[in-house]
Amino acid sequence: MSSRYYEIRVVGTLPPEALMDFEELAAAPEPAMTVVHGPLEDQAALHGLLARLELLGVQVEEVRHVRQPARAGDQRSVG
Repeated sequence: MSSRYYEIRVVGTLPPEALMDFEELAAAPEPAMTVVHGPLEDQAALHGLLARLELLGVQVEEVRHVRQPARAGDQRSVG
C-alpha cells in the first residue's frame, strides 16, 4: 500500500516531540500556525498523529489530503 500525502494545519508552534515517531513528516511555521506535511502510511497513522497532537493540547485547524510535492525543498523545521 502506498502512502498518502497530508497537510495538517495546527494553531501556534508545534512542540518538537509531536512528530517524534513520524520521521517522514516536516513542519513549517507560518504566522500564527504550523503546517505539518508529509506522507502517512494509512488511516491508522493519520489517526495516531491526530491523537498525539490532541494529547499535547495542539489545536488542529485543518487536515487535507494533497498531491505530493517535489522533495527538493522539504526540510524538517519544528519549533
